[in-house]
Amino acid sequence: MVKLRNIAAFVLCTLSLCTLKAEVGFRGAWIATVANIDWPSADAVGYTDLQQEEMIWLLDSLQAIGINAIVFQVRPTADALYQSAYEPSSHWLTGTQGDSLTWDPLQWTIDQAHRRHMEVHVWLNPYRVNLVKTDTSMISAEHVWRQHPEWFWEYNKQWYFDPGLDVTREWICTIVQDIISRYDVQAIHMDDYFYPYPVGKLQIPDAETFAKYPRGFEDIREWRRNNVNLAIQDISATIRECKDSVQFGISPFGVWRNASVDSTGSATTAGITNYDDLYADIRLWIKNGWIDYVLPQLYWEIGKKAADYEVLAHWWANEVRGTDCKLYIGMAPYKLEGAKKGSAWATGNEISRQMRLNRTIPEISGECFYSTRPLLRNPRGVCDTIKEFYKK
Repeated sequence: MVKLRNIAAFVLCTLSLCTLKAEVGFRGAWIATVANIDWPSADAVGYTDLQQEEMIWLLDSLQAIGINAIVFQVRPTADALYQSAYEPSSHWLTGTQGDSLTWDPLQWTIDQAHRRHMEVHVWLNPYRVNLVKTDTSMISAEHVWRQHPEWFWEYNKQWYFDPGLDVTREWICTIVQDIISRYDVQAIHMDDYFYPYPVGKLQIPDAETFAKYPRGFEDIREWRRNNVNLAIQDISATIRECKDSVQFGISPFGVWRNASVDSTGSATTAGITNYDDLYADIRLWIKNGWIDYVLPQLYWEIGKKAADYEVLAHWWANEVRGTDCKLYIGMAPYKLEGAKKGSAWATGNEISRQMRLNRTIPEISGECFYSTRPLLRNPRGVCDTIKEFYKK
């Protein structure tokens, strides 16, 4: 009888998790691990007990305000915050990249999150190897960057997988397949970091790869977009073939393209766009059904001249209309902290205004907040605002 009760409880818990979003929508929060932004704290690096205590506090605090999904960064720089046979442990977890893990942070976090009926979307950065502030001397001897230096190039003191190489896509797909075959995660999630954000007139050093593997393209910019398109398509196919129940979500920079260069773009004047600068054609991925959800980072206020939150929310809603791709909105409670006097972020509660607007647009079926620690500091009472919205 005890066994039957346990099985029944497990089934009910599983069904509850599977139907969660259908009932109440996606209510997410990013947990960033790169540079110890959210977890673990710098003080907890290398200390399992303290790391677990911190994660429990994060999950309990998020659950208390109505969050039902975490977007957990487990591969910030081609490293791992989980047990991996392919990439070394992250130095933001252990202190030294490649140190042996005495526990599996991802499995443990999944267990903790699912007990709280929270989804786990694992967040992977596809191309990045290091940050400007992290010298390559810290990269482990076992890292693929050291084993296959011909797979990478450097831009602005950062190293990246070369997106023009077939082996890069194959490697990323191997990582994705490894994770979803071993862990009960609800989604693979990638953010806005595809090709690097441009720095002045510094050129991306990929002319040699383009000359060697043009794949019929004459315009290097079109070729770069195709490189990312192929990666997204391959990752999508890998997920479908390995575990079709796992979603694939992208959280792009908030502007696809300005209307000044493309009449179908948004009424914005953003200095950087996905299509022209990051070579990420999100519209194509939505149209072709390669992704299950899009979560644009609309980190601007309503009424901002260059990039108006309201204008962009409607633009993205139009993009997903009539497709199977869900639309969630990435929001920026961190901007409520230390906002300049007189700015929109210092006048009233901008997040509250935006959440009210979201509810007037039928295509928007959820939100995600960047990022967890700034959110939980409750600037301008934002946690109370969110909790009240999610009670309705």
